[in-house]
Amino acid sequence: MNPTDREVACFEAGVKFGTLYHQFAGTPVSPASAPSLERAMEDAIENQPYCEAVSVDILEDALDTTHGYTELTGEYMEVRMRIEYDGCTVHTEMAMEDGYPLMRVVDVHEG
Repeated sequence: MNPTDREVACFEAGVKFGTLYHQFAGTPVSPASAPSLERAMEDAIENQPYCEAVSVDILEDALDTTHGYTELTGEYMEVRMRIEYDGCTVHTEMAMEDGYPLMRVVDVHEG
């Protein structure tokens, strides 16, 4: 049985989130470097197949910069993505929920 276009599109979204989170988690970040890191993350993920849009928002006010910077983790960012695969569009987001950076499919449109 072959996966449906909807299933492939959702799988692709998961691949993008896995790449984004595990590639950039631990990156040193400060309020001054947050905007350039956001752009670098967006550009890197948008290079991947089927990724049409990425929005990364590093929550600068939440950063613990006691030592001038901190390590980037899920608690410091909100992410939205739009994946398009063969007529199917998947909207996703990552945000903190109960202390965990939850990545989820928000909406799927076919056609």
